[in-house]
Amino acid sequence: MLTDFQRKVLRILYNYKGGRRRFPTIHELTIKTGKHKPDVMAALEALVTAEYIYWEDKSDTSNIVILEGWEREGERPKVDHRPTASNTNNTDYWTQY
Repeated sequence: MLTDFQRKVLRILYNYKGGRRRFPTIHELTIKTGKHKPDVMAALEALVTAEYIYWEDKSDTSNIVILEGWEREGERPKVDHRPTASNTNNTDYWTQY
């Protein structure tokens, strides 16, 4: 399972590539994440290890290949969406009927 920061870096890579047709530089990743270079590099290395990205030539982020753009379904934390006393309110009438 990815940490929040690793998931954030993966989504930045995916969205940046889709919008700008290139990957962000390490400096741009530090700006977008608010973290320092060693933290960003550790997250990228974790994504390589978990096989979300392929990055053989680590001299430049343009060499990254995204293998999976989202966290795998089986690794996501389970969220219970059933109504409980704490999450029910008067919008049920409008959303369930």
